[in-house]
Amino acid sequence: MMRFGHMVRRRRQLQQELPVWRDFAAWEETCVPSYCHPNWLASYAGWSRLFAAVDMARHAVLDFGASTGELGRLLPENCDYHFIEQEEPAAACLLRGLPGATRHTLDTAPEAGYQAVFALDSLEHNDNFPDLIDQLTGKLRRNGVFVLSGPTENALYRLGRRIAGFDAHYHVSNIDRIESSMARRMRRTDFRRVPFGLPLFKLSVWSHRL
Repeated sequence: MMRFGHMVRRRRQLQQELPVWRDFAAWEETCVPSYCHPNWLASYAGWSRLFAAVDMARHAVLDFGASTGELGRLLPENCDYHFIEQEEPAAACLLRGLPGATRHTLDTAPEAGYQAVFALDSLEHNDNFPDLIDQLTGKLRRNGVFVLSGPTENALYRLGRRIAGFDAHYHVSNIDRIESSMARRMRRTDFRRVPFGLPLFKLSVWSHRL
């Protein structure tokens, strides 16, 4: 119930603060339309990824493709939260809500500096995701964890997108291809399907091969 309350509160705050639907083109490649979607099931599908990711790793983190920093709001208060986000409106919203967060680029984030790296529904937007994985895994400490999620792009997922009214085609890959690339570099230690165990999104935890 605490998480449902968090979702309700943050949906309301995001809807009040951001012109998501008036300027949809500026926000459609972030997770914000999913967080704020008027269909509660579609909205919960977005929030469930965050809740599952936090369950899988609760450490000082680097959040790649952080959007408005909803992950950071779910982490412990003493977490040292760093993020990478190229969209300025989303980054500005994040820093207003989490003024203690530290913004980085891939070049400025310290090597081997993080106990956990998150890439939640971000790598599928990039043709060069293998190169991004190489750079992001380099940010991870030897005993750290890499938490990955992404859409399956299967028939059920495509149906869900149509029902939700999201018809843009800005995903250039899918989670299976991304996981295959990860498997050449790291070993998978945990895995979930969300929401409710449905094959819409896959979340996985990876660690260095020791």
